[in-house]
Amino acid sequence: MRPVTRTTQTRKPARTSLTARATALGLAALLAWTVQGATGAPAGAGPSDTGLKGAIDEILTDPRLDGAAAGVVVADADTGATLYQRDSGDRLMPASNTKIPTSVAAMALLGPDHRFRTEVLATGRQYAGALHGDLYLRGTGDPTTLAADYDRLAARVAAAGIRRVTGRLVADDTRFDANRLGRSWAADDESSYYSAQISALTLAPDTDYDAGTVIVEAAPTAGGQRPAVTLTPRTDYVRVDNRATTVGSGRPDTLTIERAHGTNTLVIRGEIPVGASPTKEWITVDEPTGYATAVFADALAAHGVRVEGPTRLGLAAPSSARPVAVHQSMPLRQLMHPFMKLSNNMHAEALTKAVGHEVSGSGTWSAGLAAIDDYLAKEGVDTSVVRQADGSGLSRMNLFPARQLADLLLAVRDAPWYADWYASLPVACDPDRAVGGTLRRRMCDTPAALNARGKTGTLTGASALSGYVTDAAGRRLVYSVVLNNHLASSVKDIEDAIVVTLASSDTAAGDIAQASPRPERRTAPPAPSLECTWHKPRTGC
Repeated sequence: MRPVTRTTQTRKPARTSLTARATALGLAALLAWTVQGATGAPAGAGPSDTGLKGAIDEILTDPRLDGAAAGVVVADADTGATLYQRDSGDRLMPASNTKIPTSVAAMALLGPDHRFRTEVLATGRQYAGALHGDLYLRGTGDPTTLAADYDRLAARVAAAGIRRVTGRLVADDTRFDANRLGRSWAADDESSYYSAQISALTLAPDTDYDAGTVIVEAAPTAGGQRPAVTLTPRTDYVRVDNRATTVGSGRPDTLTIERAHGTNTLVIRGEIPVGASPTKEWITVDEPTGYATAVFADALAAHGVRVEGPTRLGLAAPSSARPVAVHQSMPLRQLMHPFMKLSNNMHAEALTKAVGHEVSGSGTWSAGLAAIDDYLAKEGVDTSVVRQADGSGLSRMNLFPARQLADLLLAVRDAPWYADWYASLPVACDPDRAVGGTLRRRMCDTPAALNARGKTGTLTGASALSGYVTDAAGRRLVYSVVLNNHLASSVKDIEDAIVVTLASSDTAAGDIAQASPRPERRTAPPAPSLECTWHKPRTGC
């Protein structure tokens, strides 16, 4: 989720991309080029290698894939018959296509109605407005808890008649283990919001639900002065070290915001010109349990509840503790939408540990990944050729063949929760961010627009797109495209060209069809400067 991680910039290839051709020539011209230019056969040729296979093979000759690896599978969604495959058994980095096994396992093992609970509990005796004991804040892994939710919990504590706590405020995050960062996550991603620390007790700053982050905004002031800095939520848990300067209008904007290694000091450097738009960043915190507890403590004080003892982190509430207030998350079927549409890494990891706790009583990565592996095997996935190191795909140790991703997409279609899960997949060219998600700017003005659904994936040198599309004859298809080891900054239009070809073809006839225009075809919004961009670019998407 934030930038396309450490992307290597390369010179634009001399050959025009297929998506560029589509934009310049229109869909009909693209299809004619695909059939006649790519296959050497006239439009309408009968089933043969000069049809669908020839068209996809030609797409994969793009020079950006020279020396790279490509695993591609296309299958009939109803029969499971393979219609096309290219190196489908090669083990490749799936990036955020890793969220496909994580999400379906969560739906199956936790259930679509699963809700996370965040509770306030008390020990000791309550008398005359005073709690003579400790107050516990206990989390179970909810990655969507907002400052407003902690404020409502504090208000309920006050409404319960507690005005003074003679003991401690204790944070119980013991549902998950204390390992905060995933296996092989990059050290230089430490302050980037897509690599936030994982805790059973955390906080998200807004309704993108980037748990474990704080929003930092730096706005220009008068020339020569420090920019004005605001935090969302307001908190003293992090410290701002503002070294930046406001400079004259027209000067370059070089302002950066990062968290210093191993601290909660946010360092702001560089220059921001007068009149420039504020710089806004989602920055991770060190120790999200402490962050959530600090925001809750501020809320208690705002509601007139005074805690006299110290704050302690990481202690389990005793079985004798009685409930005072509770907050429940949205059900999992609803949480799937911000998770999958926006490719939220922290949701994936929280769900992985939650699955581990549900299945074996252990909220760890190892337990969660073992449970996911067992579920995949029951669905017919050959897990002997798969390596899953985290839930999100941020780890470069993840390996999945395109064949296994396609097999999983086929297998889950008869699950009772499939419709809810399918609805969480991004939709090509739907401009609504909550629907189109990471595909909202892709495949516009083609038969794939508002038709194809898929999970995207992006890391440096790794790109993937897997999902579902309906062809020109109304046949439902499953596809998985995993591209690795490319030096180009992006190969997304290669993925898109394959899916557009599928949407344009009559796969039952084994040929490319001159597809009639589809209703509600969308024109592409202006292209973002980085892939996977909303108001902030996202890696792993």
